[in-house]
Amino acid sequence: MNSLKHLDLKSVPCPLNVVKIKLALEKLSKNEQLIVELDRGEQEEMVLNNLKEMGCLFKQLNENEEFIKIKILNEN
Repeated sequence: MNSLKHLDLKSVPCPLNVVKIKLALEKLSKNEQLIVELDRGEQEEMVLNNLKEMGCLFKQLNENEEFIKIKILNEN
């Protein structure tokens, strides 16, 4: 059963948002999903690059001029 957790990181600067995502992912059980909202620009670029480096599966759900929403699947 997939469970969703939500993390609102709008207005949270880099690299604090990356750290918060890593901590949240560590608390998830296998196959739980994390929904993250974050600002466009540097925050978006830094988080997405870090997720790729960590080998996380993620999908962009929503975006507008100010922020994006992504879903991260915890496979561990």
